Amino acid sequence: MKTIFSGIKPTGTVTLGNYLGAMKHFVNLQDGHDAYYCVVDLHSITVDIDRVELMNNTRALAALYIASGLNPEKSTIFVQSEVKAHAQLGWMLTCLSGMGELERMTQYKDKSQGKDRIGAGLFVYPTLMAADILLYDAELVPVGDDQKQHIELTRDLAQRFNSRYYETFTLPEPIIAESGARIMSLTTPDKKMSKSDQNPKGFISMLDAPDVIRKKVKSAVTDSEGIVKFDRENKPGVSNLLEIYSLLAGISIPDLETKYEGSNYGTFKADVAEAIISELEPIQQRYYELIDSEELDQILDAGRDRAEAVAAKKLAKIEKAMGLQRKRAKVKK
Repeated sequence: MKTIFSGIKPTGTVTLGNYLGAMKHFVNLQDGHDAYYCVVDLHSITVDIDRVELMNNTRALAALYIASGLNPEKSTIFVQSEVKAHAQLGWMLTCLSGMGELERMTQYKDKSQGKDRIGAGLFVYPTLMAADILLYDAELVPVGDDQKQHIELTRDLAQRFNSRYYETFTLPEPIIAESGARIMSLTTPDKKMSKSDQNPKGFISMLDAPDVIRKKVKSAVTDSEGIVKFDRENKPGVSNLLEIYSLLAGISIPDLETKYEGSNYGTFKADVAEAIISELEPIQQRYYELIDSEELDQILDAGRDRAEAVAAKKLAKIEKAMGLQRKRAKVKK
């Protein structure tokens, strides 16, 4: 079985976009793979975040992982900061990285733009991400298209290490979902749905109540044409709703276009809302069973222990390769 690693940051609200673009794919990929899914809380502190909010978000995201269908019997589910090897290897890879290649990372450029103070953690974020992946010899990494550059850097660092020391790391390949990767905002459909959106009508939270979902979808931006047709360039709002509906209901977009031919946006939006509610209600029910339960702690404890055993073994090999040992080495004559 090939090894998979991926994770989500516990910052802000988990949206329908996160679910369709990442978590639903995580669930599908856990069968037939050695899967590691992590709540990457160390990445969250690269920006200012309240400690209580971070603690609550970490637990909530872990509960949503499981409620969405991640099975602890099939996947190793854990919290990043509880496996100390992530931070250790992150530092080692930082020392292998060049300032120039980190400055070229587009996410760093985007997130640092217009800011008076830029944290060093944001600058070296990609080396920690590389450590997350390389610790488990991950061959496949489900990511969004905006993370592809980070996977390329991970491969560069792995090759650099293998060349400088000895063959240690597996070179990962990204898995970029063909569908659901860019679920757009309901209010500004030319922008990706984001948990940091200042307008709560722009995104659907995975924990939104049914009436809230109905109101948000009803007010979603469409156009004046009144035709349910997929056209990303000219009808971004309608196209976004069609993609959401298609992914949730398992109906092709052409079939949906046929179904709503001659219909109005009101009827179409109402059906989209019910498809979302139907998908999220059982997830929400399972989430509320888990969030304050011992079961969630037991799952995360077991995941931490499994991940820690694999990571510690790998880290020992890396430390030996780099000479990070007390043992006196023999000098070749």
